[in-house]
Amino acid sequence: MSRAVDTRSRRLRAAPATRDALPRHPPWIRMKLPTGAAYFDLRAQVHAQGLHTVCESASCPNIGECWSRRSLTVMILGDVCTRSCRFCDVPSGHPKPPDPAEPDRVANLLAGLGLRHAVITCVNRDDLDDGGAAHWAATLRAVKQRSPDLLLEALTGDFAGDLAAVDQVLDAGPDVFAHNLETVPRLAREVRVQASYPRSYAVLAHASRRGFLGKTGLMLGLGETLDEVRAVLREVRAIGVEILTLGQYLRPSRQHLPVARHVPPEEFAQLKQEALALGFAQVESGPLVRSSYHADGQLDLIRKSLLERPRLPARVTQ
Repeated sequence: MSRAVDTRSRRLRAAPATRDALPRHPPWIRMKLPTGAAYFDLRAQVHAQGLHTVCESASCPNIGECWSRRSLTVMILGDVCTRSCRFCDVPSGHPKPPDPAEPDRVANLLAGLGLRHAVITCVNRDDLDDGGAAHWAATLRAVKQRSPDLLLEALTGDFAGDLAAVDQVLDAGPDVFAHNLETVPRLAREVRVQASYPRSYAVLAHASRRGFLGKTGLMLGLGETLDEVRAVLREVRAIGVEILTLGQYLRPSRQHLPVARHVPPEEFAQLKQEALALGFAQVESGPLVRSSYHADGQLDLIRKSLLERPRLPARVTQ
């Protein structure tokens, strides 16, 4: 049994019986069960390479839909996170050192799948001096070498605010740079615990200043107000972020934060229109939207950005 599964199993067995029960989902939240040959074939290929995906580790509700059309998000730097965000189902603890062979395995997997677009993400690695930036860079370069036409989104952590570490990732040439804010500033310390809103803004702004196509995402239903969400949308658009995802927070277990509200689909639709009016180039907004949901639908936007946006070297912004 992997360390990640074992950690989660212990956590769930230890959950106090007196905790409130998980609420039923409203009728507009319906998840497709993972079935079909395409799903099982993709899972077999991921596991054969000894790799992790956030789709499995974070219990994504869209895994059945996405994997059936061969869309996945590879998770590097192991499957144990050094942070303990109260919304996330990825196990936290003391991870193993980065596997130097992992970049080549990721490159092998993605090359074998023959994809046009892929997302790579990671656990937070606050135990490493660079937050895992060098491993990130090695992975992106290995993938680009094997699959030069593959468009890559790097969905990273905040590297504890170290912009030199962010530059290591950017210099490896991702086509999209993503970092999720997750919630509004008032709730940030409760939801993300070890993260910092100003630090996340700085990371996103830095990537935008260097000419990279920026992306972020928020979960709704944690107790935020619509006005707070609107304020965040204005602020992230002002620092240059162009792609936005908005989705419903779903509680993975009784030990995670409770759902304060199930946001109806019409509110997601309303926020999408407001975000587009602010100038976001692409918005995915809906109850089951996650940060990588339909990311492969951004191909035209990414290609346009690569043609029109000059990318500045790191020294220009330091």
